[in-house]
Amino acid sequence: MSRARLNVFLEREHAQRLEELSAMKGLSKSGIIAAALASFLSPDGGDRREAAMARRLDRLSQQFERLERDQTILIETLALFIRHNLAVTAPIPEAHQEAARAQGRFRFEQFIEQLARHLQRGQRLVKDVIEEATPGEGEFFAEGNETTSTPETAA
Repeated sequence: MSRARLNVFLEREHAQRLEELSAMKGLSKSGIIAAALASFLSPDGGDRREAAMARRLDRLSQQFERLERDQTILIETLALFIRHNLAVTAPIPEAHQEAARAQGRFRFEQFIEQLARHLQRGQRLVKDVIEEATPGEGEFFAEGNETTSTPETAA
């Protein structure tokens, strides 16, 4: 097979990267450029790029779905906690309100310190809770799933 000689002008950065790749792989610069050109001109090259893009999009979609699922779990957890807390907390008499506020500030400071320690250690309690709470990836949020209990149905 005969080969044609071409003079090609490259950006300095591309020429430098080509030089580094040639040295690292032990290949000639002509061989690297020929392989890149063959891949670019290949009829299935576009299909391969499209398939790679589709795989990346699928992976991003799965990550987004997990984030959406986790967010839904967190919102529901917070809503149930607030409902429960409001239902079981008795009103505080006027004489004890200042002491209750001080106690609340103290508890909140403890909570923030505990949260900071937990995050510094790199632990994820939410992930552990979600894994314990979800019976299976597809089962938990299936439409029409009436097996989860709420405070109304549990009573």
